[in-house]
Amino acid sequence: MSDDKTQSGGQDRTRINVNEDYELRDWSRKLGVTPEALKRAVAAVGTQAAAVEAHLKGGQR
Repeated sequence: MSDDKTQSGGQDRTRINVNEDYELRDWSRKLGVTPEALKRAVAAVGTQAAAVEAHLKGGQR
């Protein structure tokens, strides 16, 4: 399913889609990591932004 850019907010803000260039760029910048590190974190813990952030800060493995 493609990302509907006309529908923003809600659940879309809590998930990271590393297959969308703009999301990969924006989330990488927000979390202060490289796009590659963000992709690895998403692969490890899933797409929930809170889980990815905790993983990157060392809160989860």
